Amino acid sequence: MRSTLSSVLPVLAVAALLSGCTSIGTLKSATPAVAAFWHATLPHGGRSADLVTWWASFKDPSLDALLYMADRENPTIEQAVANIDKARATLDSTASGLFPSLDGSASASREGNKGNDNNRLTAGTTKSGGLDSAWEVDLFGKTKKQVRAAASRAAGEVWSWHDARVSIAAEVGDDYVQYRACRELERLYRDELASQTATIRATERSAQSGFTSTGDLALARASAAASSSSLTAQRGECEILIKSITQLTGGDEPAVRRLLNQGKRRIPQPSAVRITAVPADVLRQRPDVNALEAEVAATISDVGAAKADLYPSLSLSGSISISQSTVTGRSVPWSFGPALSVPLLDGGSRRAAVRSAVADYDLAVANYKSGVLGAVAEVETALLRVDTALRRIADAKSAADNYQRYFRAVDQNWASGGVSILDREEARRSAQSAAITLIEIRRDAVQYWIALYKALGGGWSIPTAAASSARELN
Repeated sequence: MRSTLSSVLPVLAVAALLSGCTSIGTLKSATPAVAAFWHATLPHGGRSADLVTWWASFKDPSLDALLYMADRENPTIEQAVANIDKARATLDSTASGLFPSLDGSASASREGNKGNDNNRLTAGTTKSGGLDSAWEVDLFGKTKKQVRAAASRAAGEVWSWHDARVSIAAEVGDDYVQYRACRELERLYRDELASQTATIRATERSAQSGFTSTGDLALARASAAASSSSLTAQRGECEILIKSITQLTGGDEPAVRRLLNQGKRRIPQPSAVRITAVPADVLRQRPDVNALEAEVAATISDVGAAKADLYPSLSLSGSISISQSTVTGRSVPWSFGPALSVPLLDGGSRRAAVRSAVADYDLAVANYKSGVLGAVAEVETALLRVDTALRRIADAKSAADNYQRYFRAVDQNWASGGVSILDREEARRSAQSAAITLIEIRRDAVQYWIALYKALGGGWSIPTAAASSARELN
């Protein structure tokens, strides 16, 4: 054994020289430039609770139940779990290359021969068993680098699972908010239609008495028909949202409808969010950014493995077998020794593999930088939208309240004959439009909060000191 290895080692040294210089240059930096502070205005002046229990801040049991259903039954999350299992299996398979392999075999047979000597039958039994072992020595760390790459990709799949959960929760929450707003609009159209139906009856009585023209009656009926059409369309939109929520939560529509019927009728309002950390801190909790970072780490290991493949490889193999025959007796053949493989001429295949691995690294770095910049832009955009929507709510509410007062005044004048039904309809449409705008802005504001929740990675860890202070206050 010692003499065999002593004859192999000089060959390794020569092979290393033959392989030449394997340097392919320095890998590009994967660190993107990130601002040290937020450029967007912080909504609510930065007041609020942390995002760890953000969904609970809605205080809506129906929403909580739908989120729980989606987390258990959504196919996208199930796919992410399967990808984790697959990546971990790949890691185990790759790691097995660090250890020797051992295979065993066994056989038994009986042989006979009928000769010419008085037709005498000669028979014998042969039994054999053996062990075969092989181990590729990881001289230049190729297998270890492949294991590190597989481990990084397995970690990346876990981050992708977290990202899927955050995304699905955000989609469910977004659809839920849209559904509640949709029902508010439906009630608005329904109340308007009821009011217009009463107006038609009053106008019909007035027209029969000759106090109102048939044109006014036609206008009242046309307005009611338009409201009825809007009400029908709004109901259809609400049904579509139920279908979307059902798809996200696993397909149990009766259960979804029960939860929606049991929930609060108004648009849910979350607590505000305190965002005082710099963008770099936010990026550390973004699952998608962490997944991209894991892929960068994996490609670095891939480059190392490809470089190691430029060098010779050494494997040790051995076998032993025992054969027992009633005819020939017992034999125990065995063998053991190293085998050296030296890459001399391959047409540039191995160096091309290195360049390909480096290109994969460059691509992973570019994707990582793009993901980081995109994540910061998402947070900045969500901050701006939340702040804008919150600022608009006060004006929209004032407009809705004052248009409603104006309509009531015009309606009283119309009832006493002071204004025409056309003036009344114009005032009604203005009041209705302002009420619709207020509902839509409130809906948008909550949707932007959900977008901010997603942009922040679905959770915001409150500092230990702040958590202790919160417990003391409670």
